Amino acid sequence: MEVFKLLLFAHVPKFLYLLLVGIATLALATCSQPGSRQDASMAISNLAPPLLEGEESRARMRLMTATQYANMIADVFGVDIKPGKPIAPLRRTDGLLANTASSVGVTSGDMMKLQRAAATVAAQVVDDGDLEQGISSHRNSLVPCKPTNTKAADDACATSFIRATGRLLYRQPLPESLLNEYVEKAHIAAENNGDFYIGLSGVLEGMLVDPMVLMISDITETDPNNPGRKRLNAYSLASRLSFFLWNTVPDDTVLKFAETGEIMTPEGRAKLIDLMLASPRLESGLQAFFDDMLAFEDFDNLSKDSTVYPIVTGTALKDSREQTIRTITDHLIARKGDYRDIFTTKHTFMSPALAAIYKVPTKPGWTPYQFPQESPRAGILTHVSFLAVHSHPGRSSATLRGKALRELFLCQKVPPPPPDVDFSALDDPPQELKTARARVQFHLQNPVCAGCHKITDPMGLALENFDGGGQYRTAEAGKPIDASGSLDGTSFMDFVGLSQALHDHPGPPECLVRRLYSYAIGGPLTRTNEAQAEVLIETFAANGYRVPELMRAIALSDAFSRIAETSLTPKMAHPKQAAKAN
Repeated sequence: MEVFKLLLFAHVPKFLYLLLVGIATLALATCSQPGSRQDASMAISNLAPPLLEGEESRARMRLMTATQYANMIADVFGVDIKPGKPIAPLRRTDGLLANTASSVGVTSGDMMKLQRAAATVAAQVVDDGDLEQGISSHRNSLVPCKPTNTKAADDACATSFIRATGRLLYRQPLPESLLNEYVEKAHIAAENNGDFYIGLSGVLEGMLVDPMVLMISDITETDPNNPGRKRLNAYSLASRLSFFLWNTVPDDTVLKFAETGEIMTPEGRAKLIDLMLASPRLESGLQAFFDDMLAFEDFDNLSKDSTVYPIVTGTALKDSREQTIRTITDHLIARKGDYRDIFTTKHTFMSPALAAIYKVPTKPGWTPYQFPQESPRAGILTHVSFLAVHSHPGRSSATLRGKALRELFLCQKVPPPPPDVDFSALDDPPQELKTARARVQFHLQNPVCAGCHKITDPMGLALENFDGGGQYRTAEAGKPIDASGSLDGTSFMDFVGLSQALHDHPGPPECLVRRLYSYAIGGPLTRTNEAQAEVLIETFAANGYRVPELMRAIALSDAFSRIAETSLTPKMAHPKQAAKAN
């Protein structure tokens, strides 16, 4: 299975590989055993309404994303503990970066970054601060006890810290055998170095590079109410819910639902999901999903020609990404809005750097803002984020924008251009091809190009009133802009018509359901998931296209917790056996 690529840790130095495999073996072997409370609980499938009964999902083992890792560190140790960026960006699979996490490999370079980050985090957690610099002691707030002697081992205090911290990092209570092993290592290191906190730091560093911490593992158990079928065990279900709804590790409340087995009862699972949906952390979860869905990782390498767009600065581009994410989450959570209205809403947020581009009054910091009724801005398609990302450094692009509309909002893949296409007319257009519409017509004359451009350009041309930096304009190259276009048979005169056409099109809600469903179960949808997706699409429409309600429906569905494959517990040799084999 592709998920086992993660366990190979390709090219990891032998000593580190053996250490990681040894710890992972102990942790996985323990967490794959169902508890008595779980075995006695009711089947989750009884909770979901009949309409939501559907297919099973696959068992996966996924590497944390960089954001999830950062969120974990912040949630467990506090926002002032800085881990850096030890996890490399992922590539996009089936429309989402998150879908790649179950098949990515980990190189020796990746492992070294993770180890350095773990050492940095561990050192910060146990540091004693600096009174002269006004830096407070982290150890006083993060270590729940004080050793009787800071220059010697203290097993009782070490046990208290390791037990509490390990429960959060591993997303389940540490097995006593592993807990005792960690305490022993902390004891030895403290005695050898004459410092209790050095011993604690070394153990924490080891925990933070453990595969069972770095990877989100779907551990299964037999469903007692459905012989022959598998379901996620309580802790894997808690993790799947938490990473889906919050994009971070389960907190104490979620873990308690798993520890008591309440999460495995119909009423308990519904109660927990409603608590999580009501939490402020839902905003972080939604932000992570839409940042992924909208392919905003493109901002990492985005720049504009400063001679063409002098006010479209790096700060403005960074703010434009946040503006769109703030707008979407505010609309969906605070306003409880219809998802389709993100294409037409005039409510947004404004920063000083963006105010210069939008030509609106500026105020310090981020402030709520509503574009006037007569403003040309409405919906996220007229945000600088969408317009600037899907353009060239020095000019707009009807093709790039139309392609983005098809792929991001309609889930339709647009093929790449053939390798032998002549782009000279676009890079250095003759006088008669100075406008975007003229360049599009030139492309349509080429049969090799026409097929794709017919499905992208009629949409993208409607956004030509905005240049490559997202600034509004009425003319291009001295000629009035013709922003008319069409979407799947619906014609319109300008970007307002395009926004309304997308609002009324069945494609965006259907695309969102499939993307969010895929995101929730941790991988691309298969043919067996299609029946469930169709039901969720109907449910989404019936609930007024409210995204939190869609998230609830997904989390309650059979497919979210029922697993088609066996447990992911790998059969790995003990480090000593592996060493003998080598």
